Amino acid sequence: MNIEETIKLFENLKIGSDNKYEIKIYKNFIAILSELKNRKLTEEQKQSIEKKLELLELNFNAENGKKYYRRKLEAFKKYLKDELSLISKGYNTAIGMSLGMCFGVALGSTIFGLSMGTSTGLVIGMIIGLAVGKSMDTQAEKEGRVLNI
Repeated sequence: MNIEETIKLFENLKIGSDNKYEIKIYKNFIAILSELKNRKLTEEQKQSIEKKLELLELNFNAENGKKYYRRKLEAFKKYLKDELSLISKGYNTAIGMSLGMCFGVALGSTIFGLSMGTSTGLVIGMIIGLAVGKSMDTQAEKEGRVLNI
């Protein structure tokens, strides 16, 4: 299944659905696939993407479409990140902030004590994580690895 056929499949699924959450998943798939279609990919990358789309079995009529296609969307995003190093906009910022808050709470509690350290560490960790994540996102954008979705 090529990218164009998959976009048409999700357009049809979107038209036939009443569920707002399902439609959101279909729109997300369409946005990613449209971005990939407009990107200058090598023939090897295109074939790899088409092979992955075949393996995802998107033509399958699942009883619970929302759950089924959500899992397939996450698998496809993971594939794009792992195999092609393509990430969505703000990906590293979100990861950096999450990790910064976790480490900030741990370090703040140990350094400043439990009463004041937790909140102080949370804020400091979030700021540091935001800065690191933002710089990584900027670097990825310069390298052309960001999907604008």
